[in-house]
Amino acid sequence: MKDEILKELINNKNRYLSGQELSNKLGISRTAIWKHINKLKEEGYIINSVTNKGYILVEAPDILHPVEIKELLNTNFIGKEIIYLNSVDSTNNYGKKMAENDFTDGTVIIAEEQTSGRGRLGRHWISPKGKGIWMTIMLKPDIKPDQASQITLIAAMAVLKGIKAICDMDTMIKWPNDIVLNGKKICGILTEMSGEIERINYLCVGIGINVNSEESDFTDKAIDIATSIKIAKGVKVERKKLIARILDYFESYYSTFLIKGSLKFMMDEYKRSLANIGKEVILIGKDGEILAKAEDVTAEGHLVVRLGDGTLMEVSSGEVSVRGIYGYI
Repeated sequence: MKDEILKELINNKNRYLSGQELSNKLGISRTAIWKHINKLKEEGYIINSVTNKGYILVEAPDILHPVEIKELLNTNFIGKEIIYLNSVDSTNNYGKKMAENDFTDGTVIIAEEQTSGRGRLGRHWISPKGKGIWMTIMLKPDIKPDQASQITLIAAMAVLKGIKAICDMDTMIKWPNDIVLNGKKICGILTEMSGEIERINYLCVGIGINVNSEESDFTDKAIDIATSIKIAKGVKVERKKLIARILDYFESYYSTFLIKGSLKFMMDEYKRSLANIGKEVILIGKDGEILAKAEDVTAEGHLVVRLGDGTLMEVSSGEVSVRGIYGYI
């Protein structure tokens, strides 16, 4: 019921709502309304209470409350169910445990912090409390298992477009799944699958974005390759708005992908956004490192590289990690 009261306050930001009006609409007593209002205040919501006028929402805290995010969404199914966690080891881990008892397609798991956030190849991801976007989109796509990695490219485009819409900043994609700003990483994407040879049971699309992190939040090693939107822009970003736009874009690209069955519709846009196309790169795989030049990306999302002897080779994100010769990209 507290969430319903918050929703009413959000939808009536420019006027006072009397306790009686809320009582009539929600079917609970005015005393119960008052108790829930006090709980919202304890959470950081600034709500003015005026005798004979009622309640009005003045300011919302920087917490990722599902009610506020849903009010900003323009989606049909992505984010219609949001699970909000104050702290979790990993939103992807939470999603996999949740999937053992089924879930609604498009459910989004959001945490204020991750204590064991991780990226590809088991790399640790720093996830400080209240400063980033640490979320997982849970999906049940009717696609072949070998197409699962393509969802990572969709997520990358959604993050890039969302940052542009909310922050007016141009970012780039470091193939396949990192978003970079001023040559440093601000976002990583980890897509994990549960499936069989012919079918996917579910996907966890984990997205970690350094939004309002300070330089002090990074280790000495991490600050050389990572940054945040706030560090680059110089101002704090409203995380709720950014989440909503990313989910909007994700649903748009994802729905088109499911209809068309491939990423051809967005590959030109994706390629224009790549930071490492045309550059000398190091391919890091289980058998060692290879020097090559990144030349193209296929409709399946594979990177096409030219080796030293001039031959072309396709590599998938599951096989290699890519680094620039002189830096992160």
